[in-house]
Amino acid sequence: METEAIAVQVVYAEPGSAWQADLRLPARSTVEQALRASRFARLFPNYPYDSLKVGVYGQECALDRVLADGDRIEIYRPLVFDPMESRRRRAAHRKAFMTKPKNRPRRRKARLAAALSGDE
Repeated sequence: METEAIAVQVVYAEPGSAWQADLRLPARSTVEQALRASRFARLFPNYPYDSLKVGVYGQECALDRVLADGDRIEIYRPLVFDPMESRRRRAAHRKAFMTKPKNRPRRRKARLAAALSGDE
């Protein structure tokens, strides 16, 4: 009896490049086993493994998740900024530089006033 094997892909994207490893693993393999088989730790020794985050097709998962045939394991880079803080800064910037002067008349009222005074 032949043991079943599954095909999985491990991917990691950096700002200028992407790395991937196509693997054949025994059935019922986990994400952690796939990472070991891909030799990711050896190829990327500077990756912060204390904050390792992985997912399968964009859904974050634990290292003990059992893989299915055709799964793509994605290794996520750690965030260098807080997305909510960045959003707050952008909103404050827009608010500071995109306001209209309060004493500026609206065009419609200015045209109506000119028409009533007979200047047009």
